[in-house]
Amino acid sequence: MPTIECGGKQIAIDDKGFLSNIDDWTEGVAQVLAQREGLATLTDEQMVIIKFLRDYYKTFTSFPILNYVCKHTHQQKKCVNEQFVNPEKAWKIAGLPLLDGIHFVSMDGGKHYLMEECC
Repeated sequence: MPTIECGGKQIAIDDKGFLSNIDDWTEGVAQVLAQREGLATLTDEQMVIIKFLRDYYKTFTSFPILNYVCKHTHQQKKCVNEQFVNPEKAWKIAGLPLLDGIHFVSMDGGKHYLMEECC
């Protein structure tokens, strides 16, 4: 099983880069995951989104409607797309599990993503 290193500790991830155990998540782990996803460092605005996603998942065990995220984090509409491009990237950085039966697709070459049921 692949791992990432954070603070001298090895943390298990799956083959797609999602944390194997959501309880292994820390802000430091989020920074390492963000770097793996091509983000040099997480901004305060991005971290607010990440923490909101984690809280939402712990309450509802699902992915929130994207406009709901922006409204409740007091950010502009489409904040998740603007901050992370692909919402699945934010989900992964939040240390949350891959959602069965759901994926994100882009109809415009990667500028905007929509959640879609699959498989």
